[in-house]
Amino acid sequence: MAAKKVIAICQSGGEFVTNKDGSLSYTGGEAYAIDIDQQTLLGDFKSEIADMFNCSAETMSIKYFLPGNKKTLITISKDKDLQRMVNFLGDTATVDVFVMSEEAAARNVSNMPASRSSRTTVSEAVVPIVEPIDVRVDTCNAIDQIDMELHETPLVSVLGSSSDDKHHKAAQQWENTITGVDQRFNSFSEFREALHKFSIAHGFAYRYKKNDSHRVTVKCKSQGCPWRIYASRLSTTQLICIKKMNTDHTCEGAAVKAGYRATRGWVGSIIKEKLKVSPNYKPKDIADDIKREYGIQLNYSQAWRAKEIAREQLQGSYKEAYNQLPYFCERIKETNPGSVATFTTKEDSSFHRFFVSFHASIVGFREGCRPLIFLDSTPLNSKYQGVLLAAIAADGDDGIFPVAFAVVDAETDDNWHWFLLELKSAVSISQQITFVADVQNGLKKSLTEVFDKCYHCYCLRHLAEKLNKDLKGQFSHEARRFMINDFYAAAYAPKLEAFQRSADNIKGISPEAYNWVIQSGPEHWANAFSGGARYNHMTSNFGQQFYSWVSEAHELPITQMIDVLRGKTMEAFYSRRVESNQWVTRLTPSKEEKLQKETTIARSLQVLLSQGSTFEVRGESVDIVDIDHWDCSCKGWQLTGLPCCHAIAVFECIGRNPYDYCSRYFTVESYRSTYAESIHPVPNVDRPLPGESSQAAVTVTPPPTRRPPGRPKMKQAESLDIIKRQLQCSKCKGLGHNKKTCKDS
Repeated sequence: MAAKKVIAICQSGGEFVTNKDGSLSYTGGEAYAIDIDQQTLLGDFKSEIADMFNCSAETMSIKYFLPGNKKTLITISKDKDLQRMVNFLGDTATVDVFVMSEEAAARNVSNMPASRSSRTTVSEAVVPIVEPIDVRVDTCNAIDQIDMELHETPLVSVLGSSSDDKHHKAAQQWENTITGVDQRFNSFSEFREALHKFSIAHGFAYRYKKNDSHRVTVKCKSQGCPWRIYASRLSTTQLICIKKMNTDHTCEGAAVKAGYRATRGWVGSIIKEKLKVSPNYKPKDIADDIKREYGIQLNYSQAWRAKEIAREQLQGSYKEAYNQLPYFCERIKETNPGSVATFTTKEDSSFHRFFVSFHASIVGFREGCRPLIFLDSTPLNSKYQGVLLAAIAADGDDGIFPVAFAVVDAETDDNWHWFLLELKSAVSISQQITFVADVQNGLKKSLTEVFDKCYHCYCLRHLAEKLNKDLKGQFSHEARRFMINDFYAAAYAPKLEAFQRSADNIKGISPEAYNWVIQSGPEHWANAFSGGARYNHMTSNFGQQFYSWVSEAHELPITQMIDVLRGKTMEAFYSRRVESNQWVTRLTPSKEEKLQKETTIARSLQVLLSQGSTFEVRGESVDIVDIDHWDCSCKGWQLTGLPCCHAIAVFECIGRNPYDYCSRYFTVESYRSTYAESIHPVPNVDRPLPGESSQAAVTVTPPPTRRPPGRPKMKQAESLDIIKRQLQCSKCKGLGHNKKTCKDS
């Protein structure tokens, strides 16, 4: 059964008046209509009200009257109160909601700020962008007459002057959007937008006398000015026609001097086309363009919000995208048979997590990729935030190969555990998999619980960042830089002796740091000890190309973002398959190049022959090669999967082919097997065909997390780059102060 929907007429800025019978009447202020239902959360409702009225959701108090009772106001303080209000309404399609600050509510109910008025509103706004409201009225069939101004809350005043024509080049194009009596429009929305443009071009402000789904009466805001216009529906048609218009202005620009205002919805409609061409249109550039072309001054926040509205107009509703997830999962499995696509919700039906692994990725990983997976995450700066978790493999040419990814509400131990369970179910291979991942976020425990046969190699980048963080404040910039460099050298060292030398260098600076390194589990991150086949890949951010795709699409609604990643992966699979068909070597290009370099070095080495499979090779050092066990004492062969120069020198002496001793994962044949399957398009992602999405019985609402205002924080730099120079006293050599502030002075 579909959730009951009502229209909440949210009102703010007026006051309550007590009538003779003790009932309360609300006068003055402004109003805005918002769709709600039994699934609407109070936090989302408050956020939308705050956006409309440009106020704080934290200090907001929301009240309403029970049906038939105009004496007692009920306060909405939690989700159940909001659901109860919807249930109380019965068959009523609208409800009056009064918005005020908590301070005002506590003072006196008679002084409450609110917004609906049975009289003409006195708002100075002239931007009646009301497309959403027209839609709600038409669909609900519930409002016969709304004799008040239903428009977006004004955001910004514009200091204008009739002599500012130079700044209004674009506005001059709108001088004839209103031509006079008998002019016709397709809808009231079209009429209101034309009226707004007309007012900007001619430099006056106006207010609504009547504004409903049947007629609109507008007059000049300046007191005593006779300018007015009346439009209504043309009989027996759906057209809107101007019936009356007084074109005379006697205000002589008084309204212009007082200023006119613009809503973010109007600005959004203005910049929409440019945003379509330039998705990276910056708020600062938006503000500059609006100022130059229309003479309207916006600050950064207003321009940013206008961009959000324009983006939603272009891309569709972020909220509705979550509700499309059940349909989207079915479409993925229909168009890409064998794929895994699933999602979960919380008890309140809000989004929890989504997982997808395409059939082409599953088959490609099984058939041609090394059993090596990199686990990492990246935050999403979309409207409802979230985190993307990804499992990336490496193909035979060391290119990224997305195996699976998920969108979750937050990066938690539980979400990682769920992701690993879904990943195991999708790939289902019997081989031991080596995972390169952070040791934090519960991954250490979850990997051993979910994958019986796996090896967890710690991400060197995360370890280095943790070491640097723990050392900060104790050592100078130079000392920390030396220790981080020695830490990396210890990790990459192939032999125990080289590892110990680097560790001793750290010990020479700080015994505590040395103990930290030894106790951090070198068997999980150092080449000299590691038992997993990580092929010399030391960090989990191997899939940077994939995360760059995410950064390009993370502001889209969730279904569109996922489909962009699908499209990018589909294109990569296709181009690599076509490219590999041109290769004539036995190994992939990058591996062929490395093998040739080792072959060049091998020509200068001396091989001492002996019976059996073990050989001694002399060069700058003496190394032992065992060709039966694919082993060399330099560890290069084992770490990379390609014969080292010592092994190649042996092969040339005994007449063996080095290609026969390369990992099969590096062959062109395996590479082509990796990309043998294709990912197929998923049509109608953003706009399902009529009737298709109605099959989904599950309702999914957005998560309760919303992006805070302001510019999103950038991702931190890598560990070696974040070591900043620390202040050091030239007198006492202490850290955190200089000579002037030294206490020893």
